Amino acid sequence: MLNQAVLMGRFTRDPELKHTQSGIPVVSFTLAVERDYASRDSGERQTDFIDCVAWRNTAEFISRYFSKGRMAVVSGRIQIREYTDREGIRRRVAEIVTDNIYFGDSKRTSDSSGAATGGYQSDSGSDDYSGSVIEPDFTEIEDDGELPF
Repeated sequence: MLNQAVLMGRFTRDPELKHTQSGIPVVSFTLAVERDYASRDSGERQTDFIDCVAWRNTAEFISRYFSKGRMAVVSGRIQIREYTDREGIRRRVAEIVTDNIYFGDSKRTSDSSGAATGGYQSDSGSDDYSGSVIEPDFTEIEDDGELPF
């Protein structure tokens, strides 16, 4: 079976890193994702707010380099989680378990803390989540207005 989701949207709030009782890092965040089409009546695009969760190294990467308003491309799998709320009512929540995340904007257009463009990709898609930071193979040069040829 195939369970793969890819989203591009903006963080609705700053991600907050937490740890489980056994010390595993986890971060939950919400992406605001615009729909591809506009409403016939108003001409405006609707936005979906999609809950995501990331574990271990991916969670630490997200909490370090992403903030409210930052554009991100997330890939992962859809998970349905059930829980009982404080009033004893059983609830179901759909969320994206994030395997890979990439910057969807450049650091020049964002108000982030100057993180390098690139992304984080977990190894082999397993639950290990021990991946590495992907750094770009180039450095930005300043344009002096003169062409070199």
